[in-house]
Amino acid sequence: MTLKLGVIGTGAIGQEHIRRCTKVLQGATVVAVSDINVEGARAALSRLGLQAEVYADGHQVIKSSDVDALLITSWDPTHEEYTLAAIAAGKPVFCEKPLAMTAAGCRRVVDAEIKFGKRLVQVGFMRPYDSGYRALKKVIADGAIGEPLMLHCAHRNPAVPESYTTDMAITSTLIHELDVLRWLTNDDYKTVQVVFPRVTSKSHARLKDPQIVLFETQKGIRIDVEIFVNCAYGYDIQCEVVGEEGIARLPEPSAVQMRRSAQLSTAILTDWKDRFIDAYDVELQAFINDVSKGTLTGPSAWDGYAASVAADACLKAQNSGAIEQVELPPRPAFYDKA
Repeated sequence: MTLKLGVIGTGAIGQEHIRRCTKVLQGATVVAVSDINVEGARAALSRLGLQAEVYADGHQVIKSSDVDALLITSWDPTHEEYTLAAIAAGKPVFCEKPLAMTAAGCRRVVDAEIKFGKRLVQVGFMRPYDSGYRALKKVIADGAIGEPLMLHCAHRNPAVPESYTTDMAITSTLIHELDVLRWLTNDDYKTVQVVFPRVTSKSHARLKDPQIVLFETQKGIRIDVEIFVNCAYGYDIQCEVVGEEGIARLPEPSAVQMRRSAQLSTAILTDWKDRFIDAYDVELQAFINDVSKGTLTGPSAWDGYAASVAADACLKAQNSGAIEQVELPPRPAFYDKA
């Protein structure tokens, strides 16, 4: 059976997901889309050589009898509304991060899903589908380096626009680590502190860059994450796990090593889309397969909520400079089944 998808939001990410679901992946087709810019949505479909119903309102896509499942790639503040509507309609939904603009909004989604009685929501955290992170997770799970004691991580971008502000280092950048490091360690955060080194000359008045975020987990693991969004040299994701019996590092992306002009060099990526393009494919194929099987297994609404709670604590720590508590309630038994 071919899964019939509805896509809400046909901006850059929406168009990429439409392309991969119809041109790259198997088992799904896009039958309906919506965007506030209806003509832009039609133009996007035309560029992709696709035919689908085009609506101005995402709720029309959700209500369409032709749509089996939904992809929400619209403006961030609309995610909660559309996800709640999809749950009410009983339709599986893949929602790009953030699940909602606040932790309270994420909790409303969690509560609605629990009330419905079945997992219907997957959040668009792609890193658990990256082959490198999966290999690192296996090393930890197999006990090859013993129990993890410390993690040293970095998230570096070559540059960001002047619209990027200090808080976005948490809400737009660190948010990926907030999810994947919980998954990697199978642990939740207990406390967080944010410290600011000397500011790079490549930053601007509304952005303190770089930042160092320091976590303690419930099991006592210490994690430091460097966020440096004007590093200039490339897009660079690092993760080193220090265990009781050894150290494991996230593998570097594959690149040709060159000997030329008396130099030994390896290229570094500059675009996040190139770094995780394969993970996006695996992520959405898994969602399609899971919907077809009737059971979602990817990042859940609870994972979206947990990341939002941690992000709120990080934002508080940015302003206070103090060690702040991460107040995450116990995970509902509903999500233990996943």
